[in-house]
Formats: sequence, structure tokens, C-alpha cells
Amino acid sequence: MGVPEQLADRMSMAEQHEYLRARFSRRTMIRGGAVTLGAVTGGAFVPGATAQATPMAAPRTETVDGALVAPFGRHLAYGSDPRTEMTVSWQVPVAVKKPFIRIGAHPWDLSRKIDAEVRTLYTPAGVGTSADHNQYYVHAKLTHLKPGKTYYYGVGHQGFDPAAPHLVGTLGTFTTAPAHKAPFTFTAFGDQGVSYHGLANDSLILGQNPSFHLHAGDIAYADPAGQGKSADTGFDSRVWDQFLAQTESVAKSVPWMVSYGNHDMEAWYSPNGYGGEEARFTLPDNGPDKKNLPGVYSFVHGNTAIISLDPNDVSYEIPANLGISGGTQTTWFEGQLKRFRARHDIDFVVVFFHHCAYCTSTAHASEGGVRQEWVPLFEKYTVDLVINGHNHQYERTDVIKGNKVTKKLPIGETAYPETEGVVYVTAGAAGRSLYAFTAPDSYEGHLNEVDSVASFINTKDGKVNETVDWSRVRYLNYSFLRVDVEPAPRGHWAKLKVSGIAETGDRIDHFTVARKAK
Repeated sequence: MGVPEQLADRMSMAEQHEYLRARFSRRTMIRGGAVTLGAVTGGAFVPGATAQATPMAAPRTETVDGALVAPFGRHLAYGSDPRTEMTVSWQVPVAVKKPFIRIGAHPWDLSRKIDAEVRTLYTPAGVGTSADHNQYYVHAKLTHLKPGKTYYYGVGHQGFDPAAPHLVGTLGTFTTAPAHKAPFTFTAFGDQGVSYHGLANDSLILGQNPSFHLHAGDIAYADPAGQGKSADTGFDSRVWDQFLAQTESVAKSVPWMVSYGNHDMEAWYSPNGYGGEEARFTLPDNGPDKKNLPGVYSFVHGNTAIISLDPNDVSYEIPANLGISGGTQTTWFEGQLKRFRARHDIDFVVVFFHHCAYCTSTAHASEGGVRQEWVPLFEKYTVDLVINGHNHQYERTDVIKGNKVTKKLPIGETAYPETEGVVYVTAGAAGRSLYAFTAPDSYEGHLNEVDSVASFINTKDGKVNETVDWSRVRYLNYSFLRVDVEPAPRGHWAKLKVSGIAETGDRIDHFTVARKAK
């Protein structure tokens, strides 16, 4: 992405952003005529920093006949209250006029029309492998929806009205979260990218009929290196267009809730590296630091609270954004855990993020920053399930507390977090090339259990070898996670029934997390 490798090795993400902005603003000014960032159609999008951004030139953009342009890449996201808020996002290949969304209770009644917001990303030649190009992302925030209700919607712009009879095939649906506790299913994985395997996993996920999906970082892989360095890494922002088109089959009807990983830091767009993601996604706006940590948020669906964290803030392995929150993320996280545990309508707390707390992959293994900052909070507030990506395989631990196994958890057994500890699942085999284990695979129908596994942990002093006894299930092939949530009357056992599902459709793991319902 245009920073010399010897410089990128020692620069933070913010320093790389400043370098790129200075370099490319000088180049474009020499070519003639600087334009203030974001001031014209085709300008770059830098959330929260537009007024302070370095002036630069962007390609001139003209709109075309809207009747010739069809939206694509639709994806949904919950707002802070999934019962009443939803954002519908999409993409258009060229600039359009007056984008909007239509919504209604029936496909033949889309009378409610709401204006949408366009966020334009400009990427110049030299920042990656492509020529100068613009990308146009459109967002419509919907509020005051009714809980547990299915809505029909269509996205359009001047010249393309989804309410027209010949465009009925472009309509989508979504369902808001229920007002009260009710059974539901959600799915999760990390590290997808664009591939046959990614598409195959999406097809299977759609068949699970999930209420929402969690993507635990490393989303599209526009930056294939993922080292948090803006050197010549093969970066190509157009990969996002392919990803969103691939994902649309699910995400147009299932809220696609993302967390950010190391491959999601792209220095050109903003000092924190997340400016590109902020153009493409609208996530719940209830985190501790929207400027630096846009991927940190929480939401509640039924009896289950979901918390998304940003481990780039605490990663010793890839330190480009290490310490970016100044500790505010961990403080906010503990506050969320306190609040959710005090609520009588919430039984379960699920946390998802990218870097692994516990994993034995030969590639990244475990992140010491996560163990240091967050694992004590998982245990103090008895988090029910932790979902990670980063390592491209499926691995599930026994029940852990104090960095020790408190209970072996064979396939099919039940964990009780209030008294026993936390279970961690790495579900990072969504589509990218697979990694490796030092121990043999051991999964449902193919058990090959061992007493210990050789691994390592990334610390502030580098890699430290460790021999672990908590690796219970290992599966080195493409897969995802399915979680069935079963509420219960007060005083009875509410359950999370967790299953690892292979790309073949076979179940590779299953276990239960049980907690007395409030």
C-alpha cells in the first residue's frame, strides 16, 4: 500500500496513514489542483476526520442513467436495539442520484420510502495494485420498527424503483429481534474472504435459518498480508466488492455482525485503519470510542447479550494498533459485563473477536494480550462462550479457569460457567487457506485424543512455547459454528447448544452451555 517495507515495520497504523496521505497529496497536487477531501462526489471517506484530512485530488465522477444501474452487495446490521433498529446497506457500481429504501409489511405494499446515505471511498493508483477508483456504499438506518416482525424492503435510486412490478425480484426481507425470550439460532465464523469455500459456507449458513451471523474478523482480505503494514502487500480494495456480492445471499436477510481483525486494518483510509470498513458497514453505535474502535459494540437478542471486541488494541503479535484505546476498551467491556449480568432478562453473554485467547495452531496460536487483558474478565463475570477466528481451523477447548482445565468437556457434554469456567471456540475456517496443528485432528466420529499439545503464546517479549492440555476438539477443514439458544422458565436451565458444522454439512463437534435462567 505504498509505504517502504523498512518504514512500515516500525510504524503504527496512524503513522502509516499520515505517511500515505502526505505522499499521495503531494503527488496529486503536482498533477494539478487539490480538492478538499470529501468535498465533491468521488472524494475519499474518512469517518470523523474529514475536516482535518490532508487535501488531495480525486477522479472526477459523473452519474449515469439510474435505470441502467442495479444495486448489489446488500447486507444488514442490527442497531443498538435489535428489536426496533436495522441498517440496510448496499453498493452501486457508479454514482447515482437520490438513493433510497422502500419498506413495508408486504411485498406489494412498499409505500414507506426513506432517503439513504452514500459513502464514497476513493483509492488512488499506488495505494495497492489497482488504478484510481471510487467505490460507492449506501446505507439506510431504520428505526421505530416493531419487535419480532418481518419486513419487506427494496433498495433503489433515481431511475431504479424496487416497487416497480418488473423489479419485484430485487426485494429482500428481514426480521427484528423479539421483545421477549424465545428460542433462536445464530451462526459464527471468522476469516472468510472470497473463495469457493467461503461461498459454500454461506450456502450452509443460510440453511440454518439464523437470526443473525457473527463474523469474527478478517472479513474480505483486500489486504492479503494482514501484518498491519502498508508496504507492497497486494492490497486491492475492489476485493470488497467481490466479498459483498458473495455474502449477499445470506446478509440480505440475516444481520451480518462483524468484528475487525488484522487483515481489516487498511492504513490509507483513516488513522485507525478502519475507514474503509466504516464506509461499508454501519454497526451499533454504543461502543466506548467510535473514532478509534468502530468495531466494538454490543447488542441483545432475546435472552442473549453479544459483545464484539477489537483485539488489535491488545495484540502483541501484530502491534500496529496496540494500545490505540488507551485502556478504554477494557474498561467499557467490564462495564458491559456488569450491566448484562445485572439484567434479569439476560441469561447468556457471548463474546466474539478475532485473535484467539486459546488455540494451538502452528500459525498464530494464542494471543497473550487477550489473556492478560480480557480472560480475567471472562472468568470474573462467567462469560458463557468466547468465539474467535484468526487461526484457520476449528478448535474447541475444555472448560478453562485460571489458565487451567477445570473440567474436561468431551463431545456432547455440558459446561456450567457459573461454577466451572469458560469454553473457547476458534472458528476461523470460513474460506481462506487452512493452517495446521501439531497434534492430530480429533472431532466427532474421528476421535484421536492426546494428553498434551505443543503450542506457543504471543507475548510482549515474543513467542513463548507452552505445552497445553485444554485442546479438546481439532478439525482442519472448512467449517462454521451454529448456536441454538433455548430459554427456560426462571430457575430452570437455559441452554446454548453449540455445534461445529463442516462445509460438508457433517457435525464435527457439539456441546452445551447451561445456566440457571433468571
